[in-house]
Amino acid sequence: GQAPPVLLVGARLPAGLVRAAMRLPQSDVLEPPYSDDQVREAVFGLLDAAGAEAPATAESTSRCWSVVGAVGGAGATTLAIEFAALLAARANRDHAVCLIDLHLADGAAAAYLGAAAAMGLAEFGPAAERMDAALLAAFTTPIAKGLDLLACPRDPLAFEQISKDAVLRILEIACEAYEFVIIDMPRHRRPWTLEVLAGSDEIFVVSELTVPALLAARALAGEIEAGLPVGVRTRIMLNRLASRLFGAVTALAEAERALQRKADGGVSSDWDAAAASVNLGGPISQHRPKSKIVRDIDALVDRIAGGDERRGAGAPRAA
Repeated sequence: GQAPPVLLVGARLPAGLVRAAMRLPQSDVLEPPYSDDQVREAVFGLLDAAGAEAPATAESTSRCWSVVGAVGGAGATTLAIEFAALLAARANRDHAVCLIDLHLADGAAAAYLGAAAAMGLAEFGPAAERMDAALLAAFTTPIAKGLDLLACPRDPLAFEQISKDAVLRILEIACEAYEFVIIDMPRHRRPWTLEVLAGSDEIFVVSELTVPALLAARALAGEIEAGLPVGVRTRIMLNRLASRLFGAVTALAEAERALQRKADGGVSSDWDAAAASVNLGGPISQHRPKSKIVRDIDALVDRIAGGDERRGAGAPRAA
């Protein structure tokens, strides 16, 4: 009863094999020669039939955090990776966290992790809207226990080739399959940006401690909040805080004056740990677990994830 759709492909198939396939809930047979279009038609026909008979899924209790850099190089991808790695380590079970890199054209998460980007949505074409959990699983790259990555290979035309419906469908399925979904968002707005952010439980705007970056963070946070339902508020994260005595406090106060609001958290600078992890491939928490970056992000995750748990896993989202 739980058999997936089955497509048999081959010449002179044994009658017993064909009869067994016919007993399955959804099956089809293709005999060579056949075209790519015929294969697609057979696959999508099976998926549509399976979807029509699938029982309604329960409301997702997944939590979704989106991370976006105020400027290029602010460290948003690094923070997204560390969020995902620390949450997965805490969960210590399979399918706990999915890190999704929505920099579809030139994402860096796979390279930072020393992993292969396997989400070939551009080749899959407009039919990505029909994606289901089984197909999504084929696109994931396992990183560590409980942590999977969804990322596209570099493709300058990816944003034009992948539809809004496909992006939203990917996130919908991921939120059904994982406890936490961490999204590395592009900072330039796309047709799906506001809908992705509206469906997020937390939105982090990451800034460095330079005046242009802080001004950009203030503007970006305001733009996001103006485009989402009333009451939704972003969290501004200050990256690469100085670690000298009293320096971090002074820098934070000056940054908040430029932001004209309180920052929601800060991450200390530790260039050696960050560079070593990127070069080795993997999160900083794996290669330099005692880094100040890991300490600060762990405290932030504890504060925010703990708040989510106190509200209850089924707490309403922004949208």
